[in-house]
Amino acid sequence: QVQLVESGGGLVQAGGSLRLSCAASGRTFSSRDMAWFRQVPGTEREFVAYIQYNGLVRDYLDSVNGRFTISRDNAKNAVYLQMNNLKPEDTAVYYCATGRLGDYRSTNYDYWGQGTQVTVSS
Repeated sequence: QVQLVESGGGLVQAGGSLRLSCAASGRTFSSRDMAWFRQVPGTEREFVAYIQYNGLVRDYLDSVNGRFTISRDNAKNAVYLQMNNLKPEDTAVYYCATGRLGDYRSTNYDYWGQGTQVTVSS
């Protein structure tokens, strides 16, 4: 079993920055691919960013590429999402996930955190 706990969300003005953190339990973190998703109520959960277990492969949703950066610290069992130049359309609940079962852009993951709210005001 893996438990994921997100933090770092909040209210920010457009153009501002936030850094989300996801703390993972267990001793297998360094061998786990990690991802961030987001969801607006009434819509499907959307892929945001992915990082391979060793950090060598990273991928992003086109609309956040160049503004968001995913990173990880295997010594701290943590993955991060640095979000810069935030826009109102980035408003959503952000989730971290692991235990990928297929395409990393799909929502087919075994483990999810509880989510952290990000609200960007215009």
